[in-house]
Amino acid sequence: MARTESKQRRGARRSRRSKAQLDQLVARATADAFGESEQRTGLFTMLEGHLELPFAARVLGVHVLVEAIDLTQAGEIVAICRRGRSWQRVPILELPLPTPPPGGAEWIEAYRHWAGAP
Repeated sequence: MARTESKQRRGARRSRRSKAQLDQLVARATADAFGESEQRTGLFTMLEGHLELPFAARVLGVHVLVEAIDLTQAGEIVAICRRGRSWQRVPILELPLPTPPPGGAEWIEAYRHWAGAP
């Protein structure tokens, strides 16, 4: 991977919000949740309701269209990415966000914060 691309990926993951702002979003999403599974479902619900889809992204150097998000039976939130006729599920914790990010991307940041992802 090129050095510039590596820096872009790290930069795309860096939160644009403070820890306090992310804590507030997480609290809002998980207010009535008991346990990790219900908290994740609360965050997924906020993503589903606020994330503006579709949006363009770049996954492993390839341009894709993020068309949907899903909560797998294993409890992982994934982005459904398409390129032409091919599609793939990409864990939302690993999805590089475009610049500027889509509307509602603060919920991806909140989920990453909750999950302890970099």
